[in-house]
Amino acid sequence: MKTQTCRNNDGGAARRRAAGFTLLEMLVVMMIIGLLVSMVGPRLFSKVDTARVQTATAQIKLLRGAVETMRLDIHVYPTAEQGLKLLVEPPSDPALRQKWKGPYLEEAVPPDPWGNPYLYEPGDSSAGKRFVIYSYGADGKPGGVGDAQDIGRDAPAPDGGTGAS
Repeated sequence: MKTQTCRNNDGGAARRRAAGFTLLEMLVVMMIIGLLVSMVGPRLFSKVDTARVQTATAQIKLLRGAVETMRLDIHVYPTAEQGLKLLVEPPSDPALRQKWKGPYLEEAVPPDPWGNPYLYEPGDSSAGKRFVIYSYGADGKPGGVGDAQDIGRDAPAPDGGTGAS
C-alpha cells in the first residue's frame, strides 16, 4: 500500500506568511481604530463635562445641608468673612464656639470639580434667601454657558461675588 504525501512546492513561504501581518494590514487596522476613536471620543469627553457639572451640583447640596445643620447648632448663618471655613473650623466668637458642634464635614471643604473653591454669600433677608453657595464652573469666571456657567445660583452678583471658602 502506497501513501501519498502532499508537498508544498512554494518552499515554506505560506507558513512564513501566516505567522504575521504585513505592514499594510497593520496600517489599515490602525486607520480603522483611529476613525472609531475620532467618532466616539468627543461623545465620551462631553460625558466627562456633564459629570463634573453633576458633581458640583451634588457637592453644593451637601455643603448647603452642612450649613443648615451648623445653623441649627449655633443659630446663625456664617458671615461672608467666616464663609464655608466655619464648617470645619470653630468660630472665634466664644459664645458661638460653645454652641458649635463641628466639624460639619469629614474633611476640608472640597474644591469644585475644576479645582476652584466654592463661593459663599450670606443671604439677603429682604429677598428671602438665607445664603448662596456656588461655583463659577469650568472657566472659573462669573457667567458663562455650558459647563462654564455658574452652578448653584441664578444670576451672577453685580460685583462678581465674594469668595470665601
